[in-house]
Amino acid sequence: MRWLICLNNGLVSLYFSSYKHLFNMNIAESGAVGDAITVHDFSEKILEQTVHFHVIKLNGGFFLWVGSNPVLSNLAVSMESKFDSMPLSTLVLGDPSDTTPNSLAQRLTKRTKKQVYVSYCLPMTDSNLSLLVENRIKKEMEVHPDKF
Repeated sequence: MRWLICLNNGLVSLYFSSYKHLFNMNIAESGAVGDAITVHDFSEKILEQTVHFHVIKLNGGFFLWVGSNPVLSNLAVSMESKFDSMPLSTLVLGDPSDTTPNSLAQRLTKRTKKQVYVSYCLPMTDSNLSLLVENRIKKEMEVHPDKF
């Protein structure tokens, strides 16, 4: 599964795409200054459920989608603040009563010092699931720091 992020007049649009090569372009080639946009996918069976992770590395941040089905039901964004040690975070899309994407984005921003977009599309059937998912993300960040 692939997500395509398009920037148009300051608006961010996410599109489902099956073309991985679209993400392997260098932004500098298109006239903008920046690093290459890269895509990194990994999966793991956690508590008898296959969880897929999709990372799109952006210039100065990354987009992380976590889920078991190709659905974008929520989206949170987090960034550092010069006024507070805790990063700012807001839910852009989804149910405001579900704080999982917000809190995960905040913790990832605190860890990486980058702007982070998170879409967390897993059912809250087990309270340990989100902790195990976050530990798997941290493990991947240690093994592949260049992908985040």
